[in-house]
Amino acid sequence: MKLVRYGHPGCERPGLVDSSGVFRSLIDVVDDIDGSALSRSRLTHLKQVDVEELPVVEGEQRLGPCVGGVGKIICIGLNYSDHAAESGMDVPEEPVIFFKATSAIVGPDDDVLIPRGSEKTDWEVELGVVIGERASYLPEAEAMDHVAGYCIVNDLSERAFQLERSGQWVKGKSCDTFGPLGPWLVTTDEIDDPHALKMTLDVNGHRYQDGSTATMVFKIPFLVSYLSQFMTLEPGDVISTGTPPGVGLGQNPPVYLREGDVMRLEIEGLGIQTQHVKRA
Repeated sequence: MKLVRYGHPGCERPGLVDSSGVFRSLIDVVDDIDGSALSRSRLTHLKQVDVEELPVVEGEQRLGPCVGGVGKIICIGLNYSDHAAESGMDVPEEPVIFFKATSAIVGPDDDVLIPRGSEKTDWEVELGVVIGERASYLPEAEAMDHVAGYCIVNDLSERAFQLERSGQWVKGKSCDTFGPLGPWLVTTDEIDDPHALKMTLDVNGHRYQDGSTATMVFKIPFLVSYLSQFMTLEPGDVISTGTPPGVGLGQNPPVYLREGDVMRLEIEGLGIQTQHVKRA
């Protein structure tokens, strides 16, 4: 299934995308596409619904973040060896973990705001892993049973805030609008191999990132298990699994986002994001 949330910010409604690309309302089936709807039993129930009987969503609709009520966004740094190289950093022996504030979350096509004082706002196309079942001290062999699905994440970063102002990375990762999610939450049964997905990011029509999840250093089952050793993963949590090379910081000379730029992100099977860049 391709699950969506549509409507005005803060008032999104649940839906799905049918086989013809038509939006169907789930308002009479679930309250929201959030942690309460993502367990194996709830997703099984959703899959049994007669899609043709669901109301068609009429007219143009804003897409909201594809997951509501996210408890935490856990990001994995330097998880692609070629991205680590372009950043001038070594591939870590264990995953680098940092958090992005949930207040950064926006819809997949909402405007991205360059924060005040920023000159180094950067892009990162990433595969998001959405947790469906509570997980604590989870063996790697059981990890995928706790994953509800996948989505695109643009892990936007202000590099000066992140790297030049001391402290932790979180303050360069958590600015408002720095976490577009969606367009869809695609359930695991629709993706044959999440480690073989083409991923791209263009700015103003120029392709900067052109990679594949195949080059992840730490794979999804390991990451889910690893994280669960340090914290309980709750339904609706999002793990952003790292980015391939081609970020602005890695260009020679570096290239950063400016007001008026347009980003286009795509991951195979997970849809497309398009964001216009404005100043806060």
